Amino acid sequence: MRLGEVRTDWRLEDVRALFALPFADLLFHAQRVHRDNFDPNEVQISTLLSIKTGACPEDCAYCSQSIRFETGLKSEPLLNLDEVMQKARTARANGATRFCMGAAYRSPKPKQLAQIIEMVKGVRELGMETCVTLGMLNAQQAQDLKDAGLDYYNHNLDTSESYYKEIITTRTYQDRLDTLQAVRDAGIKVCCGGILGMGESELDRAQLLHTLATLPQHPESVPVNQLMQVAGTPLHGSKKVEPLEFVRTIAVARLLMPRSHVRLSAGRSDMSDETQALCFLAGANSIFYGDKLLTTENPDENHDLGLFEKLGIRREEVASAPARCERRADHRNLPVGQALA
Repeated sequence: MRLGEVRTDWRLEDVRALFALPFADLLFHAQRVHRDNFDPNEVQISTLLSIKTGACPEDCAYCSQSIRFETGLKSEPLLNLDEVMQKARTARANGATRFCMGAAYRSPKPKQLAQIIEMVKGVRELGMETCVTLGMLNAQQAQDLKDAGLDYYNHNLDTSESYYKEIITTRTYQDRLDTLQAVRDAGIKVCCGGILGMGESELDRAQLLHTLATLPQHPESVPVNQLMQVAGTPLHGSKKVEPLEFVRTIAVARLLMPRSHVRLSAGRSDMSDETQALCFLAGANSIFYGDKLLTTENPDENHDLGLFEKLGIRREEVASAPARCERRADHRNLPVGQALA
């Protein structure tokens, strides 16, 4: 099996065979591939700010911001430019290299997009990478954001196509893929992943990663989220994903997309330090930093810095293309089981 090669011709049975590996073997292969492509002791730091909160017309079953669910969340209008720039300066001072802005839209209207474009320009002037998540985009909207200097667009697939209808009915899976294509066609880097713990099966996780790994070009950033359960949403009370199964998913993502930043994203506040350490060992090399992710809690900066110190992890100073190491011959064609022969 050609582990460590960047390829988009993965078969679903290959992905399932990786999930079926003994845990130690899986982490061994994931760590070896990770070291071929990245410094294993560096983690990219991003900060996420909700620039427009609540009143979203979509019915995503996990989301506190949907207008369809009674979650007690107070809706807030789009922040003004000065407020966003103040948050961005603070994030930069705290070590973030990428500033992500999220707005609860189905799709932004022209006036809203014009305001967000000014935010993108302002954050770029601070020397930080920029990322936004605004819902669905058409080709012109994507091009307008590219012209403003946007680096990344986040648009998660959330889960497998077959399970998707159990989670969202107000937009289709193809709608999401179309937005990803519009973003890619405009020359913007893609940030795209999913959420674990929504009642999906291991097959659904394999299918999600298979979809991501067989896109014409791998997402540059792959966030792997653990569901943050919010009272009032349909998924509140769902069975939590087992920590080792979460780690296993991180490892498979690393093997399938060797040169992508794999982000340990939402849900870290419910993870032990030991679980997070295993995720880094499995190939995660990006996190969101700060006490809040849009509307849900996140570990505070001091806790993260303490964990980094324990693990000997450094913050990636400038997010860039990975400095790939020279591969030794034995890093190719690794024997990982009969199913992958």
